[in-house]
Amino acid sequence: MTKERLTSLDVFRGFTIFLMTIVNNPGSWDAIYAPLEHAEWHGCTPTDLVFPFFVFIMGTAIPFAMPVKHFDGSVFNKIVVRSLRIFCLGLFLSVFSRIHLFGLEGIPLLSVRLIIAFAVAYALLGNFSMKVKTVLAVGIFIILLSLSFSGLEHFEDTRIPGVLQRIAIVYFFTSILYLKTNLKTQLLVLATLLIGYWILMAFVPVPGFGPANFDKGTNLAAWLDDTLLNGHLWASSKTWDPEGILSTLPAIGTGILGMYIGQFLNLPIDKIEIVKKTAIAGTVLLIGGLFWNIFFPINKSLWTSSYVLYTAGIATICLTLLYYIIDIQGYKKWTKLFLIWGVNPMIVFFFSGIIPRALSAIKVADPKNAGEEIGLQAYIYNHGIVPCFENPMNASLAYALLYALFWSLILWIFYKQKLIFKV
Repeated sequence: MTKERLTSLDVFRGFTIFLMTIVNNPGSWDAIYAPLEHAEWHGCTPTDLVFPFFVFIMGTAIPFAMPVKHFDGSVFNKIVVRSLRIFCLGLFLSVFSRIHLFGLEGIPLLSVRLIIAFAVAYALLGNFSMKVKTVLAVGIFIILLSLSFSGLEHFEDTRIPGVLQRIAIVYFFTSILYLKTNLKTQLLVLATLLIGYWILMAFVPVPGFGPANFDKGTNLAAWLDDTLLNGHLWASSKTWDPEGILSTLPAIGTGILGMYIGQFLNLPIDKIEIVKKTAIAGTVLLIGGLFWNIFFPINKSLWTSSYVLYTAGIATICLTLLYYIIDIQGYKKWTKLFLIWGVNPMIVFFFSGIIPRALSAIKVADPKNAGEEIGLQAYIYNHGIVPCFENPMNASLAYALLYALFWSLILWIFYKQKLIFKV
């Protein structure tokens, strides 16, 4: 199953998804260790590395998935369909808790939602012919988008942007760029995206707010989100989105940098020479990001150009170390845990988002508050985990680790059965 794959890249992907699962599923959002939280605004914590790492890894995988540069209608269709499938998986996560049918409530309604979720997952992750994949992807995309803009009560404020949606867009543009251009053109596009984004954010006045700025909610990216996607943005902000429209442009830059490093790793030269080249590239990117931070602060929600260079630099250095340890020195015994996560990222991403929503929808009596009900997830945490720990942050982290262990068991079964779910 892994012979034709770069083991270090799978391990890096697996570690990233593993960390994502932990930081996205604490027992309580009010009790989290600082490294497992996002930076309040400017700055970068370990948690802020997860998303750009995943985008970077996706870009790195492109040269391995398409070792021969051949572009025609068939290849273009595959790229479009794969992008649509990823986009639909993300959009369905926004739609899942809004599904209402026949006046159902409680467990019957949840059962219907889960049946639909499994059907969507099967349609988007199943191994069908290209023709069937195309029909399913386009059909589901039209249905989800129609519901989101239908004006129906439960769907009127469905969030359109999202993590998987951004990954889909980045994959689409990065794949085409890889197939249609050379390294020099790719660097030119990268520079145009990053410098152009900085100029827009730093110098273009914001309608209704005044001078250009990098502040929360009043910057140009926030204005564009609110103008074009009003009512369909992140619930925590309402008027802007961390995966918004304008900030997706530099995110494509992250994918390009990953793709660039992937082409280094594919060079027909001595592996030690590859390590030297990628180590230098990672160091240059990291220093460049820190320097640009002086003028354009490192910021995940804005996906600033300095953030692109800084996170890509760290990602390159991490991948270089893994490549040297695993693929050159051959130390692979310790990698199995992350390898089983790395070969099945989409199934984890999708259902690790569905499960917490489903558990929260199941209401049970709260023993501490007579007559009140709480979600099953809160019940498990409050009455099964919290009593075992004096420190609430330890309890919260323990819950996240147990959830990751639960997924590790599932992924181990998939791995032993050689089941890989691909979009």
